[in-house]
Amino acid sequence: MPSHEQLSEILDTVSTALLTVECQQGVVGPDSALPELALAARQSGALANVARLVAAAHESGVQVIHAVAERRPDGRGANRNARLFRAAERLPVQQLSGTTAVRVAPPIEVAEEDFVVRRLHGLSPIQGTEVDTLLRNLGCRTLIVTGVSANVAIPNAVFDAVNRGYTVVVPRDAIAGVPADYTPAMIRNTLALVATVATTDEVLGCLKRPRRARRG
Repeated sequence: MPSHEQLSEILDTVSTALLTVECQQGVVGPDSALPELALAARQSGALANVARLVAAAHESGVQVIHAVAERRPDGRGANRNARLFRAAERLPVQQLSGTTAVRVAPPIEVAEEDFVVRRLHGLSPIQGTEVDTLLRNLGCRTLIVTGVSANVAIPNAVFDAVNRGYTVVVPRDAIAGVPADYTPAMIRNTLALVATVATTDEVLGCLKRPRRARRG
């Protein structure tokens, strides 16, 4: 567990961004295609904690990026090379571009200055998307990773960010996966080896600073 001083140094608001991963209505909302995951995100408090972190980021001027997974109605360009993708095609709720399912889910609020990055393929919110370029153009060196799922997209995001040279912070109570006991095991045995793990309250304590000057 990092000290407050160590975490504050890592979370310099000038060079930090917050990433929400697949916090969309078709994944964590009441009409989710994955009701077990949606329930875990809500009952654990992870979704509420993501909303708290986003609100604090808006207040402190930390850049927020919402990573959304979606597919075209005709499925063009989507992966079909893993069981996960094929199973997703049969789900009763589809993450189709332009539908309610791919809107960021309440209670998370999307501000005008946020980026919403949408991907049509793959498992990672970073690999093959605009996220890395946006972060570099904004001068970000630290990435706070939140959202779902601890099974697939979150570890993908953490590894991809670390491989690209970013320092990653994972608020352990702002991510969720299934079954519920898998998330702490993933954090302890995998994510903690490559990322700084903290709590939402600890991260909030570092973000609640005077608003910095807007970056270009």
